[in-house]
Amino acid sequence: MATAKKLPETVACYCRVSTENQIENYSIDEQKERLEAFCTAKGWSKPTMFIDPGFSGGNLDRPALRNLLEDVKRGKFSVVVVYKLDRLSRSQKDTLYLIEDVFNKYNVSFVSICENFDTGTPFGKAMIGILSVFAQLEKDQITERFTMGRIGRAKNGLFHGGGNAPFGYTYSDGHLAVNEFEAVQVREVFERFLNGESIHAIQRAMDEKYGGWSAHTRVYNILKNSVYVGMVKFGGVEYDGEHEPIIAPARFYEAQRLMSEHKADNAQKTPFRANFLLSGLVVCGNCGARYHGNHGCYKCYSRAKSDKKYIIDPNCKNPNLKISELDNFIKSEITHIAVDPSPILNDLPTEQTQPTDKQAFEKRLAEISEQQNKLIDLYQAVGVSIESVTERLRELENERGRLENLLVNLPKGVADKRAEWLKNLAICSELLESADVTQGRMYVASVIERITILPSGEVKIKWRI
Repeated sequence: MATAKKLPETVACYCRVSTENQIENYSIDEQKERLEAFCTAKGWSKPTMFIDPGFSGGNLDRPALRNLLEDVKRGKFSVVVVYKLDRLSRSQKDTLYLIEDVFNKYNVSFVSICENFDTGTPFGKAMIGILSVFAQLEKDQITERFTMGRIGRAKNGLFHGGGNAPFGYTYSDGHLAVNEFEAVQVREVFERFLNGESIHAIQRAMDEKYGGWSAHTRVYNILKNSVYVGMVKFGGVEYDGEHEPIIAPARFYEAQRLMSEHKADNAQKTPFRANFLLSGLVVCGNCGARYHGNHGCYKCYSRAKSDKKYIIDPNCKNPNLKISELDNFIKSEITHIAVDPSPILNDLPTEQTQPTDKQAFEKRLAEISEQQNKLIDLYQAVGVSIESVTERLRELENERGRLENLLVNLPKGVADKRAEWLKNLAICSELLESADVTQGRMYVASVIERITILPSGEVKIKWRI
């Protein structure tokens, strides 16, 4: 039941500015002075002040406002006065809630000095609704202008994270610059992941080597962040950034592909969770569905029908294979190929030449060195201003740094890929027996892309080379 209305002299005044330093043409002191003068002119006793300095009007989470509302509900006041409507709130929804569901409910009149009305009159009630709409409009316009500004920065390739630069970069004068020490670690994270190490294993190795890598989520966030290929993101949309990339696009998107493949392995409830050595690697050669471990066997989802959303052909009769037998067969094949990889290598196409990009980069690096030497000779012989020579040398050196980074991160040639695969094969063969399921799964996935079970029961291995 609503409390009885108090005498007019029981007055509360509310003041707010959006930040401690923002005057907004009416500071806290100015609001207090005008509110007290208004109450005196009305013949009311000295009001109780509720002040929120440095709080946004976009929500109701303000300490003084909470205290005011509690006192209103206790029946302490009959009038609440503000200097201007948007001091109470900039949200139409919140304004109407405060007036209709709090002040009116407890028989409290609401007065706004600048708008010259109160809710004790029908006209004042109507005007409150109208003015609250404009307060909301102003808030929306500010938000829109702010958002448009951030979108504009993103379209211009500028990072919008302020001083919170992503690991691998420093933020200065509105731009990202490569932090070489951190960039080395970023490259190593991608290198380790593309070589088949798990995210947890990478985190432990990086923490042991560099320190500061206490959470595996840091590794995951780095692997997912497109800022490392020169992109900036705002509102879920990616734009070309003006900063220097750290990772080559081909390697970044290969990492995304692998994470997409392994995503189900890391999920809590998924058919491809890495509970078994070959989880996520085995597919049906008849219908194309995944195999999963179930009651001692790897089974085709279409045949097992244990999860409807993974069924491709409900009539599939592809054979089940015992987990122990298929695991041991794959281990044996890995060991055999590690000893003699020639059967696999001999079936591969002959090595191609290195990418033409590499030749172009190397040519441009030679040109840069020649131009730098000519500039120095020109300065010594003709006496060109040191400022102009220094500026041009700096530009060339910056270009050299970008090209050298791109050259380092070029997609590997055939020979490099084969050498990397052979290295992973040796590691897998040596450590597989002693590894736990998660580690063993990563070792196997580093050398095998897919294991297909044919209708005849034959096992076909697609090596990751």
